[in-house]
Amino acid sequence: MAEVDRLRREIVIASATAGEGHIPSALSILDILWIEYSVIMASQRMRHEEIDRFVLSKGHGALALYVVLSETGAIDKSELGSFGQFESRLGGHPDRLKIPGVEASTGSLGHGMPIAAGIALAKQIQKSEGRVVTLIGDGEANEGTIWETALIATHQQLNNLVCIVDYNHSTDRALMVGSITGKFAAFGWDVVEIDGHDPFEIEESLSREKTTKPLAVIANTIKGKGVKAMENNPAWHHAAPRIDEVKNLLGDN
Repeated sequence: MAEVDRLRREIVIASATAGEGHIPSALSILDILWIEYSVIMASQRMRHEEIDRFVLSKGHGALALYVVLSETGAIDKSELGSFGQFESRLGGHPDRLKIPGVEASTGSLGHGMPIAAGIALAKQIQKSEGRVVTLIGDGEANEGTIWETALIATHQQLNNLVCIVDYNHSTDRALMVGSITGKFAAFGWDVVEIDGHDPFEIEESLSREKTTKPLAVIANTIKGKGVKAMENNPAWHHAAPRIDEVKNLLGDN
């Protein structure tokens, strides 16, 4: 998608300018966030439906959220150049008190999904329509709070909760988690596995009709997607490119 290619460039440039940023993590979730905001939420708005509440649990992927929010008008596009600066509201992790459209301040892994479940339970009690969508990383699935929340969500029949797992195999070098699909299914969730960079599969999974269960979307992704030097390269996990490296990284002549 041309829009995603442009946003990918904005992520790399913002990181290089700031000298900060988890670029590969942001790139692995960019397609998902773009479809959620530009297609799913936009369609809900046009139909005058309750808009999804979105919680980015893997807060270090914040650059992807910032560029998508800049497309929706929630933040000004010019702010992207201030990313990571001392007085900027666009920090390395999103802050709900500073940035419109950010549902939860996240960064400590394992916290966003419980928050999302709490919002989903509150909406259920209030008989409010709409869903709560949260996105976690596969490495984040090493946290006990993820599975405690998965158990509670099943017990409470939170069929308005969707957990997207950014399965970019980031955790493989530290701890092999096995079948994440099988684990969520064992906890009583509906589970669908998709290509996390295929816009049609993403949209279809996020448009599924509710059942009586919470939904887990296991999105198979590539860490650093779209920037060949970064793809599945652990050396780039938290590294930021120099300004003079940007053209080569993006394939510009």
